[in-house]
Amino acid sequence: MSLELAPVNKSSLSKQVADQLQEAILEGFLKADDRLPTEDELAKRFQVSRPTIREALKRLAAKNLIRSRRGPTGGTFVNHLGADELSDQLATAATLFVSMNDISVDEISSTRLQLESLCCNLACDHRSEDDLNKLREELKIQLDESTSAEEFCASDVRFHRAIADASNNKMLSFVMYTLIEALQPVANMITYRFRQRDIITEQHRQLLNAIERQDSISARETLCEQVDYLNQLQKEAQANHQRR
Repeated sequence: MSLELAPVNKSSLSKQVADQLQEAILEGFLKADDRLPTEDELAKRFQVSRPTIREALKRLAAKNLIRSRRGPTGGTFVNHLGADELSDQLATAATLFVSMNDISVDEISSTRLQLESLCCNLACDHRSEDDLNKLREELKIQLDESTSAEEFCASDVRFHRAIADASNNKMLSFVMYTLIEALQPVANMITYRFRQRDIITEQHRQLLNAIERQDSISARETLCEQVDYLNQLQKEAQANHQRR
């Protein structure tokens, strides 16, 4: 299977070059760790200037699709993108949407509740001892009074990611990673001064116990209770901010 690249027209040249190379990557013509042709070679094949090629490569690098390496064995290579990398990119985009008010926190929170409820149901059916141990470890960190506020928030994120992993559904985990990474840091930033750790840890303890017992009804009830609690805290935090 050979890589075919077509000349481009004069409008948005660098974008057109980047789009063709991206398509070649997504369709498998260029695979992970493949070396791209040199700038000179690409310029000749696309019939554009080297600065246009450099701008196109910058566009691809910004999407984490390619990387550059210096030295005798250097060049530009296609990146390997796993679920974590793709999820991080989507989470960053979602966070930007939230910060720019294009998507409300309520919308993300509602979506997360529905999807994490499904995760809880599946986790009750498929959880392994390793999954339970991950949840136990995070709960232990959260119960430790010496745990800093920053580490508590990080553990909170890891706890909910572990529930998604326990669902044993990679696609669902991927979507949940994105929502958790987009929403949780924002929620933690808003509510950490208002929330009570003992309430969060008790909710997490109940979630862990329900998943361990394979009690999906109790797991969903506890999850709803936590989401309602955090939503209320966000409203209180916003009201407090408006009074200043």
